[in-house]
Amino acid sequence: MRAAARIEAVADGAGGTRLAVLSGEVPLLPRRTGPRPGPGEPATVHLVGGAAGPLGGDDLTVDIVVGPGAALCVRSVAASIALPDRAGSPSHTVVRATVASGGRLEWLPEPLIAAARCHHETLTRISLAAGASLRWRDELVCGRHGEEPGDASVTTVVRYAGRPLLHHQVAVGPSYPGWAGAAVLSGARATGTLVVVDPAWADGGGPRAAVRGDRAARAPLAGPAVLVTSVAPQPATVRADLTALDPRATRDVALATAHHPIG
Repeated sequence: MRAAARIEAVADGAGGTRLAVLSGEVPLLPRRTGPRPGPGEPATVHLVGGAAGPLGGDDLTVDIVVGPGAALCVRSVAASIALPDRAGSPSHTVVRATVASGGRLEWLPEPLIAAARCHHETLTRISLAAGASLRWRDELVCGRHGEEPGDASVTTVVRYAGRPLLHHQVAVGPSYPGWAGAAVLSGARATGTLVVVDPAWADGGGPRAAVRGDRAARAPLAGPAVLVTSVAPQPATVRADLTALDPRATRDVALATAHHPIG
């Protein structure tokens, strides 16, 4: 299956954001949710899965454009489960995001679950103009309950003001030797990353490096940004770690943190 979704957010001229384009195909169905945003608040869109997947052989594409002065938050209604097909074909998801100066994008979906025998790749390319803001979260779970994962790789590439800011990849499964070893997940079943970009940190005033136990860390990047990473036995713990070290944390993970306090 080939499917594409496109979301374009633009400033409405009154301090808010309107969605100029909101289109998709099964299984990528974007839907505007929540009340109309007030000045400075992001427009919220949920990706609704119109079918199971990604399934082996699927090629899925999501394009996101945030204009000057606009703010957009993209979520999903449930976790995505990468599944195999009978032929063992790979599946691919490509996400492309562009944020103009003064624009703000938050990508906060539920985790990707790598089911047994899947062969899935996710590639994200984000282009930020100078003065753009970003919160981008990716979470990966190694198999469903009681099963070993298939192959899954998640790659995130971010450019800021035309320059490389981040190129990060995590890969799990039998095709990636050592993925469960001490150098990668060290036996953990879930992992996640959070990239936060804030132009206010351009002069080096961003948050400092931090650690959370022996499983999570925050590291400044060579630009107005930080990268938070976590590995843990459970996805809820990963979510709590990312929130605890997020310098721009919101209440979007209240459920996870209620079960895993971050005090």
